[in-house]
Amino acid sequence: MKAVILAAGEGTRMRPLTYTRPKVMVPIANKPILEHLLLEVSKAGIIEFVFIVGYRDEQVRNYFGDGGKWDVKIEYCKQRKQLGTADALRMVEGLVNGRFLMINGDIIVRSSDIRRLLKKQDNTMSVTEVEDARNLGVVEVEQDKIVRIHEKSPEPPSRLANAGLYLFTPDIFTAGEQTTPSPRGEYEITDSIQRLIDSQHSVFFLKLSYWLDVSYPWDLLKANESLMANIEGQVQGEVEPNAVLKGKVGIGKNSVVRSGSYIIGPVLIGDNCEIGPNCYIRPATAIGDDCHIGASVEVKNSIIMKGTKVPHHNYVGDSVIGERCNFGAGTKVANLRLDKNTIIVDGIDTKRRKLGAIIGDEVQTGINSSINIGTVIGNNSFIGPGALAHGIIAPHSKIL
Repeated sequence: MKAVILAAGEGTRMRPLTYTRPKVMVPIANKPILEHLLLEVSKAGIIEFVFIVGYRDEQVRNYFGDGGKWDVKIEYCKQRKQLGTADALRMVEGLVNGRFLMINGDIIVRSSDIRRLLKKQDNTMSVTEVEDARNLGVVEVEQDKIVRIHEKSPEPPSRLANAGLYLFTPDIFTAGEQTTPSPRGEYEITDSIQRLIDSQHSVFFLKLSYWLDVSYPWDLLKANESLMANIEGQVQGEVEPNAVLKGKVGIGKNSVVRSGSYIIGPVLIGDNCEIGPNCYIRPATAIGDDCHIGASVEVKNSIIMKGTKVPHHNYVGDSVIGERCNFGAGTKVANLRLDKNTIIVDGIDTKRRKLGAIIGDEVQTGINSSINIGTVIGNNSFIGPGALAHGIIAPHSKIL
């Protein structure tokens, strides 16, 4: 059996991080979302994959290649125009035989649930129970079958949301050919499934025990915390005397943790990093390859991507920092409102009391600059010395 992974979209709600990478390549716990998914699917016994790629597809191809690094086989199919999931389905009809999996590339599920799904013989949609299903596709069920799919209903008939993981038989291709564009102009896989149901084909559902979905950049922090809870601490680099490591801390090859550093796991530090001296790294922090976290720096519950430098007297809390950023000495990121209310970003309630900044790639800050709570900074921007950054800042901006 093959697994078809949908990895063609940009993920516009994940901007500014997706200005420079497809959503599936955004890292969580120092691995792209798509790699976490690949690992779980392969653990379930599937070794043949078809990646549907599109937006900035070269990044996916260059990273995963033919799959040999993970002992799997990957072939690619390019969706030149992102016309929807059912359009992607049509593209793979000649690439799969019999039953197959189709999975949204921006979710993370567990291999145990995938194994349960693989035992099914008929078309099956995976679902997850959510508290608020109004902005999701939900299913109306009778016994163990789906009878109707509702998209973003103001009064959902259930709390069972479409999880983006399907087992299909070849019948789905006939339904896919008959699928017409949705109101937003895309061919939706859920419309194809509804056509199956309407033509008297049984479509079953499977409730997942674990499901991670990231829609907005701040969702990455919760996902990062969840995935890092299960890491194995392994020190492959050097830890100097008088550095303290508590809990599970992973340190990559050729990385150095200098004297006086205090690290409380779970923490992941990539390869070729320089940490310290005299810095404080708190739990649920993932630091990518080639990073520098320097003297008198505190980092807490954050994702810091490859090649970023936070070298002198900085504070970063509850933030996502893109690749190759450089913080000037004394740059501070605020992460808590004075009134302690949840933080609103561009009119959206993040439902987080603590949220620092979402920063794209190659952003530079000058000395003693300040970044307010919930600030979003586009890639290649410059925050000048002593400046206050707040709100939504477009890419290639200068705040002086």
